[in-house]
Amino acid sequence: MKKIFVLFFLSFFLSGKSQKIELKKVTDSSQTFKGEIAGVPVTIQLRYTGIVDCDQYQHYVDGWYYYDRYQKKIPLTGIYDFYGNLSLYNFGSKQKLNSKMFREQITSRQTIEQTNEIAQKLKPQEALIFEQPIPKENTISGHFYLNKKVHPAKLFTGNDMIYRYNNYLILPGNKKINTYDFINRAGGNQLISYASGEQGNRILLYFEEVSNFNFCGMCGASDGEKGYRVLYFTRDWNYKNYEEYLTESCREGISETRKIKAKDPNLLQFKIPKSYSSSAYTLTVDINNASAHKTK
Repeated sequence: MKKIFVLFFLSFFLSGKSQKIELKKVTDSSQTFKGEIAGVPVTIQLRYTGIVDCDQYQHYVDGWYYYDRYQKKIPLTGIYDFYGNLSLYNFGSKQKLNSKMFREQITSRQTIEQTNEIAQKLKPQEALIFEQPIPKENTISGHFYLNKKVHPAKLFTGNDMIYRYNNYLILPGNKKINTYDFINRAGGNQLISYASGEQGNRILLYFEEVSNFNFCGMCGASDGEKGYRVLYFTRDWNYKNYEEYLTESCREGISETRKIKAKDPNLLQFKIPKSYSSSAYTLTVDINNASAHKTK
């Protein structure tokens, strides 16, 4: 009986150790939302159709909504802005023409602020306006306008962003997390290695991402944010926190990093010059140990 137990324990341990960590990149350009209008269940589907001016957080969107009971699609066009506000309009029989005119008048951050005023001049039959999401809540409130009447509206989500750079980490125990949700929205992560220790598990990522989602302005559309991230987990793969180490950065003024030749191919060392917020240091990345640390 003891021998059977030992064999079972070893097979369980080895199968657990053999589980691989994966990173899957999925870029979304459309989203489907569930919600309510005046307490009646609805479905809204929206797709990203371009950016306004040079801001990646200001999107044109097109799509439709329907009442779940009838499933008759009603066309929508609108704007998603930096703060998470979502403004959607149905122009009835003039949907195609007025949608085009609507977009032609919204071409900058300044005109974004006048979205509803511009839309009202084109006399929409219906309007769905969702306000800035409240952090840590799983619903977004808004209003539905029809025939001069106003009804409450709601989306059953805490994030109404349409265009998303998802980086899914597939973990042991059928767990999955998205770096989009807890690091930032820029994506650009690459899986390097992972390791386990007494304090839990670690994952080492290399990343390259835009410095600023705004294509204009300081560091606009620059790919100057590069470096490593170490993600920390409990022993049963519950996420705890992460640390970030930059090797190149437009935002921090890091541009002349020098790689040091190391004897061990699994050790990467970089001389990081003085930045806007820190003095110069040496960064050592240990691939086998899925770790990184700084030394002066």
